[in-house]
Amino acid sequence: MVGMATCGISAGARPVLEALESEIKNKDLHDISVSQTGCIGFCIYEPIVEVCVPDQEKVTYVDMNPEKAKRVVEEHLIGGHIVKEFTEDQHYEEFYKKQKRVALRNCGEIDPESINEYIAADGYKALELVLATMGPDQLIQIITESGLRGRGGAGFPTGTKWGLARAAAGDKKYVCCNADEGDPGAFMDRSILEGDPHTLLEAMAIAGFAIGSDQGYIYVRAEYPNAIKRLHIAIDQARNKGFLGKNILGSGFDFDIELRLGSGAFVCGEETALIASIEGKRGEPRPRPPYPASKGIFDKPTLINNVETYANIPQIILNGAEWFAGMGTRESKGTKVFSLVGKITNTGLVEIPMGTTLREIVEDVGGGIPDGKPFKAAQTGGPSGGCIPAHLIDTPIDYENLVSIGAMMGSGGLIIMDEDTCMVDIARYFLEFTVEESCGLCSPCRIGTKRLLEMLDKIILGKGELEDLDKMVELCYYLKDNALCALGQTSPNPVLSTLTYFKDEYWAHVVDKRCPAGVCKNLLSYRVLTDKCIGCTACAKACPADAITGSVKKVHFIDDEKCVKCGVCMDICRFDAIVKE
Repeated sequence: MVGMATCGISAGARPVLEALESEIKNKDLHDISVSQTGCIGFCIYEPIVEVCVPDQEKVTYVDMNPEKAKRVVEEHLIGGHIVKEFTEDQHYEEFYKKQKRVALRNCGEIDPESINEYIAADGYKALELVLATMGPDQLIQIITESGLRGRGGAGFPTGTKWGLARAAAGDKKYVCCNADEGDPGAFMDRSILEGDPHTLLEAMAIAGFAIGSDQGYIYVRAEYPNAIKRLHIAIDQARNKGFLGKNILGSGFDFDIELRLGSGAFVCGEETALIASIEGKRGEPRPRPPYPASKGIFDKPTLINNVETYANIPQIILNGAEWFAGMGTRESKGTKVFSLVGKITNTGLVEIPMGTTLREIVEDVGGGIPDGKPFKAAQTGGPSGGCIPAHLIDTPIDYENLVSIGAMMGSGGLIIMDEDTCMVDIARYFLEFTVEESCGLCSPCRIGTKRLLEMLDKIILGKGELEDLDKMVELCYYLKDNALCALGQTSPNPVLSTLTYFKDEYWAHVVDKRCPAGVCKNLLSYRVLTDKCIGCTACAKACPADAITGSVKKVHFIDDEKCVKCGVCMDICRFDAIVKE
């Protein structure tokens, strides 16, 4: 099996797949098949190839290329000897040891373009069970008792949402999947769509039966071509097998699904803006109530959940509400998928039980910070979330705990930072994203986020004043209270959390005109150490601004007025004679 999700393809998996197919064909190895699969999760080691032999332990090869693939065919598939130098057993075991894969159960295990492989993995069995033995009320009761909460950010109880949509009056109802995953650093939904698209179709059909709907829409980002392709394939296969369309499994229940592509507007992740976009209107949010459950797509009752929420549904049906409720914490049941990125050794896709501490994710699953550097902070929840400082690393990850420390679960992006990260710059990065993505409909968001960004720019340029910090806090709370939708209301979270936990860095920028992390260029200076400089002239020759003077075998000097803070001089110096301050 070759990992052929976006992460694998971008790392060079396609030539690896072709090399395996070619070698196996040329050597007439008829009893060996080459299969593509979705994201295995260990993205840092892509391209990944896994060799599966009946009654033997699976062997995982990492960092593959076509030449390595040929050796695997020759030495392992033919010779029967594992090529140990291509494996990464220790890190692989650490990465998965504390994970519990529910939503990701099939990702990396089956061919996402084969409905038969999905069926062999108990696919569509939950739909069959529901249609044959349950009524809508019983089904909703099971989802309610499981404790499943929406995995898109707010954590609203899924069973309650389904119950509201079922109770709403309407001659037509819709089931919608929000697959408009736009948070920086997030790729959880994409991986499920690419690795297990049928689980989404099955869950949506189950949801349609629960609320009395015969039509579903998947709203997915157009920037996800691989996911879109596999969704189209899966929908066609499901229709041909009778799992979508008229009279599903002879039950008299009709349900079909269509795709709607988003054009990259982050605000369309907000459900009312998403609804407007599906209807062909400009993607702008509207005030709530009325909520989509009573007035959604085309003013009809609409159920909206995100990809990960739906991915849990078939397993809850097959294993029971108690099974799912047995994982996690009292208020946050089950597991949560995170995309683990940033300054972390094991970058990838992880699924851990709710209540797992941030330390366990960073140190045990993630393998710690590279180069032995200390953990500084974690950003969760994307532009809507907050930064968790090092002294809170033992916080259990669930909805309530994250909110209590000024962060939020969000869809599941988890960005890890070390000592080289400037927290003022991080706040500015996320706020700049929000400013760019604001739809502009309400003035608090349209104008307020822009003014907040201008204050951060002023601080980063070394022109900030202490009164700016108080103004920022005041503006943050104004935005939270007055913006129309969640995008504007949560946009101040990165600023507020960094001001709360890293106020000393803001003071250093404002009072000392210094960036402790050495990131903000206007607050940096480069200096030549007189006791180390031998006058080799390498730095002067490399300087693009002619800011370095000095003759051969004489100590050189940097002119701060001319210096553009590019750092080329420090990079090229072989004697560590240039330091950044």
